[in-house]
Amino acid sequence: MEQLQNLIGGELRGAINGEWLDNIEPATGKVYSQIPRSTAADVALAVQAAEKAFPSWSTVAFADRAACLRRWAEKIARHSEALIHAESKDNGKPISLAAAVDIPRAQKNLEFFAGAIEHFASEAHIPADSSHIHYTHRKPLGIVGCISPWNLPLYLFTWKIAPAIAAGNCVIAKPSEITPFSAFMLSQWAEEAGIPKGVFNVVHGLGNEAGQAIVEHPQIKAISFTGGTATGAHIAQTTAPQFKKLSLELGGKNPAIIFADCDFDKALATTIRSSFANQGQICLCSSRILIEDSIYDRFKTALVEKVKRMQVGDPAEKGTKMGAVVSQAHRDKILHSVEKAKEAGGQILCGGYAATPPNERCNSGFFVQPTVIDGLGPKCAINQEEVFGPVITLQRFRDESHAIALANDSMYGLAATIWTQDIGKAHRTASSIESGIAWINCWLVRDLRTPFGGVKSSGLGREGGFEALRFFTEPQNVCLPTHAN
Repeated sequence: MEQLQNLIGGELRGAINGEWLDNIEPATGKVYSQIPRSTAADVALAVQAAEKAFPSWSTVAFADRAACLRRWAEKIARHSEALIHAESKDNGKPISLAAAVDIPRAQKNLEFFAGAIEHFASEAHIPADSSHIHYTHRKPLGIVGCISPWNLPLYLFTWKIAPAIAAGNCVIAKPSEITPFSAFMLSQWAEEAGIPKGVFNVVHGLGNEAGQAIVEHPQIKAISFTGGTATGAHIAQTTAPQFKKLSLELGGKNPAIIFADCDFDKALATTIRSSFANQGQICLCSSRILIEDSIYDRFKTALVEKVKRMQVGDPAEKGTKMGAVVSQAHRDKILHSVEKAKEAGGQILCGGYAATPPNERCNSGFFVQPTVIDGLGPKCAINQEEVFGPVITLQRFRDESHAIALANDSMYGLAATIWTQDIGKAHRTASSIESGIAWINCWLVRDLRTPFGGVKSSGLGREGGFEALRFFTEPQNVCLPTHAN
């Protein structure tokens, strides 16, 4: 039984209290490793190490910080096969998805922010009378907390720590206790990449123990969190009296709007992908499929026909497209949401049950058959609450204004997809939808330079590009006369 370790002050170590948490493989339901059950004492030790490291790291040249990140990215590339298998085993996602998305993107995140910090320039302002010059000096905050989720473990872990470290901060990071393995692997290569001791610290443990200690610690100046909206609200409430900087990337209930003039085949194929990728466990997945009246029956029939043919498989097998959901508790939550939809009068067009395990190895695994639900209005629970699994609902709309009203009838506002060949309609719809991202005739196309985040209950602030570097720095206005007195 492998025991993962915290990384504190450059040392791999267990929790101070000597306690451990079981790490379960979702595809088999069996314990295969353990992680430290860290507490506030471990967080305090990590903060001490970060305080010691910050003065020198904050003054390291941008090019030297970038070089560390690039060497770290090289480690991911060199160990990519091991990371791919670890991510699939830890999360339950198909090995093909980890190979195509998760691990390449983790490498790209480190490389991207290495380049971004090299091009992160100060701003100068010269008034018309030219008597003084103002410039903006952006300073690293100090020690920052990065708390990442379980659905895209290394992908989103690096998305947070890379800009924080590039900007000159020291990091206390907590990966999800459900999917800790790839973050532990990355921590083993930090010193080899040239990251000084104490600059990057990883504290494993439960959210209400280790995570809460990170959020509460007075020396941690900012929190970057991705996860559920309720947890985000708790973090905001906790940090508000401390005046910490806060970045929250939270839940979604994303609409896919299918207009009658769409490219039918492309809209159908991409909607299936946007609904069920990673077992629907991506915050950007489409979960409310809004279809124009005139093509509703045709699109529904074609969609259900294809979804019925989707089968779960062993995530470790290369041909698998649908793997396990992340835990037994999450599987039960998904199925409970489906039962509530049935009780509300929803029609289960396909799925709606725990899937048969694909082989003997997976007999105790956590699998859910892809599910399509029809016949419910916008106010029912299944159309308002985030399920975060392979479950979608169908709703019909009359016209453009009705589609926009349905899309916005949600507490969330993370992403939307719009399918139409009328460019004017596409732009009007996108500008009217309350979301941080709107994809027109595509889905999950990302440019790392662009701001990422949501509105309403989907989050606070933006990640990505210079937005992330601005978050992890504090601007200082410096003014000086152009002529000596």
